[in-house]
Amino acid sequence: MKSNTWSLFAIASIPLIMTLGNSMLIPVLPSIRNELQITSFQVSLLITVYSAVAIFLIPIAGYMSDRFGRKIIIIPSLLITGIGGLIAGLGAWWLENSYVVIILGRALQGVGAAGAFPIVLPLVGDIYKDESEVSKSLGVVETANTLGKVLSPILGSILAFVVWFLPFLTIPVLCAMSTLLVAFLVKSPKKKEEKITFKHFLQNLKKIFHHNGRWLAAIFAIGCICMFVIFGTLFYLSDILEDKYHIKGIWKGFVIAIPSGVLCLASFLTGKKIGENKKLMKWITFSGIAIVTVSLVVCGFVQSLYWLIGLISTAGIGIGVTLPCLDALITEGIDKAERGTITSIYSSMRFIGVAVGPPLASILVKCSQHILFYSIAGTCVAAALLALFAIKPKEEESTASTAK
Repeated sequence: MKSNTWSLFAIASIPLIMTLGNSMLIPVLPSIRNELQITSFQVSLLITVYSAVAIFLIPIAGYMSDRFGRKIIIIPSLLITGIGGLIAGLGAWWLENSYVVIILGRALQGVGAAGAFPIVLPLVGDIYKDESEVSKSLGVVETANTLGKVLSPILGSILAFVVWFLPFLTIPVLCAMSTLLVAFLVKSPKKKEEKITFKHFLQNLKKIFHHNGRWLAAIFAIGCICMFVIFGTLFYLSDILEDKYHIKGIWKGFVIAIPSGVLCLASFLTGKKIGENKKLMKWITFSGIAIVTVSLVVCGFVQSLYWLIGLISTAGIGIGVTLPCLDALITEGIDKAERGTITSIYSSMRFIGVAVGPPLASILVKCSQHILFYSIAGTCVAAALLALFAIKPKEEESTASTAK
């Protein structure tokens, strides 16, 4: 059990560092925009290109992790992420017109991210045998992910206060730390001797979606919408804090960390409580999305910064209770042999939300604050309906056993 605790500590460092590498740019995007003299849409692409590249590579990484092992994929991926951060940072430091080089570095980070964070979920499922332990451990992993979102604005603001491109150069250091932790502390179960062929892999995938397609598609869509909400609202908040309320630097980082902190706490507590109760997971998911929807609708009416922070934080609670439930449902509902592939597709869908959030928010907010929040709330209504009608725990358990 002690070795598993250290393994979980090392595993949790991956989503923490991956999130820091991406989200700590959010509070400094206006500064980057001013330094590079580019538009809000162009600077939002620094988030989007990272996620867009990962979207296409994540399923491949998932298949490779099922075939060759989790650590064999994770460790090189962490190193690639660090190299991408180094290219972006050195390009910003040494070149006068560095936007293209930074974009290329961020794209390489996306390549690394595709083989790192998405493999974490099935790795946890491999290490722990009891489903309640899996749920708790996934809660810790999701909490590490959201903790990264809490620390990101503060750390990003502090680093950028020294020099605006320092957040890029911090990524290689963080990735090196995580690589060492995973290499020495994670003892993943041995893979079976037989190697699944790609043809057999596609047949298994088709079989899984035949038996479980309805609830899997629902969870994929809800995960995508949750990430879209997080990154869309935080991008908007980062912009208006600086442009409208003139809150900059480290103080801005602390303000952005408030909704992220609430989300983190909700995620941690939910992961500890849900256990193996899939029916409870469904209703927590529905209730969480409903809270997000109402909060965002009200955001469209308010002008006070205090009300805005409070409502976005309330939405953070809704997302925080939802994410551990989605992780547990998808990890516990699929056989270990195909778990890496299915969770990687789920991660791809989440990355779509990350990729779409900032640029779409930059476009919608030009129309009005009302349109921005009503549009995001509309996607949450769709997510709530999916949770209500498409996630059916009893059917999940029976069909998952059929698939196995």
